[in-house]
Amino acid sequence: MSAPATRLLVAVINDPEKLDEVLSGFVELGVTGATIINSEGMGRVLSHDIPIFAGLQTLISRSRPQNRMLFSVLPEDHVEPVLELLQDVCGNLESPATGIAFVLPVEHVVGLAPELGGEESPL
Repeated sequence: MSAPATRLLVAVINDPEKLDEVLSGFVELGVTGATIINSEGMGRVLSHDIPIFAGLQTLISRSRPQNRMLFSVLPEDHVEPVLELLQDVCGNLESPATGIAFVLPVEHVVGLAPELGGEESPL
């Protein structure tokens, strides 16, 4: 019997205050794990550190906190509900400065619960 197909969700949430609502929604959808990292976008770094790009600062609020980058390995059937949740909580991801989300296939997982597509370590 083959393991269910798994995907890696990578999402950047530009409004860190929405992270708790996203994670609560994940739990409701049956997503049991994610890794969250503080991140900073290229535009913000360029506008602050490289004077030639200072004009970008007018497009980016100086007071905006860092983004949150979220990684989660999901069963394939969770992908669409999770993307819908992100859109519902964060707003239309097609709008600038809202966030971004993408999904990649996962070929091999070690250290993840078997029901989520992981396998036992050969060691």
